Amino acid sequence: MPHDGQTPPTQNTIVLGNLLELTAAALPPIDALLHTATERVKAVVTTDGRVSGALIEAHQTATHGLAWLATYVQALHQMHAWAERLSTAGTFGETEQLIHQIAFGEYLSQISGGLQMNQGEMLRLQDLGIGPADSGALTNPAIATLTQHGNTQAARTRLVALMQEHAAHVIIGASGLDDELEMIRDQFRRYAIEKVEPYAHDWHLKDELIPLNVIDELAEMGVFGLTIPEEFGGFGLSKASMCVVSEELSRGYIGVGSLGTRSEIAAELILAGGTQAQKEKWLPRLARAETLPTAVFTEPNTGSDLGSLRTRAVKNGDDYKVTGNKTWITHAARTHMMTLLARTDPGTTDY
Repeated sequence: MPHDGQTPPTQNTIVLGNLLELTAAALPPIDALLHTATERVKAVVTTDGRVSGALIEAHQTATHGLAWLATYVQALHQMHAWAERLSTAGTFGETEQLIHQIAFGEYLSQISGGLQMNQGEMLRLQDLGIGPADSGALTNPAIATLTQHGNTQAARTRLVALMQEHAAHVIIGASGLDDELEMIRDQFRRYAIEKVEPYAHDWHLKDELIPLNVIDELAEMGVFGLTIPEEFGGFGLSKASMCVVSEELSRGYIGVGSLGTRSEIAAELILAGGTQAQKEKWLPRLARAETLPTAVFTEPNTGSDLGSLRTRAVKNGDDYKVTGNKTWITHAARTHMMTLLARTDPGTTDY
């Protein structure tokens, strides 16, 4: 139902009136819901004032679901911040309004009715210890309006029509990114169109590795050192820059789009846990693409369920002896440095 002063939507009104006021009013109630859920889950996974790994394991649905709920709430906050920036800049047009409205309508509906965590696992609020008295916040007038009238067939149909009208544009709707990131997007979009798209299908059909000249060109453009600190030979740019570059290269071919992320993962691990000597040795090489790293995580029998991995690493003098099987190792044929995930405590079988 509309809040005071809100005009109810009609068949001729697809974009809700006072949309930003509605989405702003929807945020405090879901923040309160998340706070309550956090406290309820905390109560069942804590013993003697400390979070218990065993209790987390015993209450996997609640702990996993809490992470999903927190992600949804944060996503809606970021959507609203994006919309406000565009509104201030005068670029919050019909396309952007529909994207914003549909996102709020869908996410609020899922929070209320159930979050689809995977194909066979649905999170209900009661799984988080949330009862009828706690979920009453979802009857907030703004939430009710967005849930009922936000993600409608009419809104989706109109958005698709606008997307078709703007099919020649790089992206649909204003990104809200700053000028530097938009310049980066434009540069890598042009590269993908000229150097990747015409050849990608042939590479795929022949099951070929990405040509080395493409890797050399991307290295010259700084792809592999985007977020590595300048002191180690990188550009020290934001994570958002890697997202933009990966997105645009992936439009041409997902295999090319994933190239930079391999170095991103390796560099982040070294920065977070490596010794100073390791940082000084490997980070400049990664930034220049002299070394192509790879992430050795996935296993044949456990897939991407990293908590169930079976590969073992046993201390042997100053080294570790590693036994196990890995699969889907990007760049395995070319890498000289692997970031390997293994289990060092043989007595564990869980997280």
